[in-house]
Amino acid sequence: MQIDLNTPDGLTLEAVRQLLASGSDDVHNQLRVTKDGIAYLSTVTGGQDIEGLLFRLETWAKGSGYVGNVAASDEVWVMQIFNALKDNWPNPPYDYIDVY
Repeated sequence: MQIDLNTPDGLTLEAVRQLLASGSDDVHNQLRVTKDGIAYLSTVTGGQDIEGLLFRLETWAKGSGYVGNVAASDEVWVMQIFNALKDNWPNPPYDYIDVY
């Protein structure tokens, strides 16, 4: 699952909900956005393999509940991630975002 931030109807609450639901809480996850505007969940986290990224959020530790169906059903969390994407695309202040 990925979100194309370039399309007018790409970034929606439902798209963020589906993206979060597609993640597995059994592994670490990181929300990443490429320079081309594709937002996706990655199990490669931290500062590894960041070439081609515009920005990334902090790593969500496995078992923390930030991804999966429960996370996707949390309206406040979905809105928080929606706003993090909206506020940082296409001009993030930093390439690593840990306050959102």
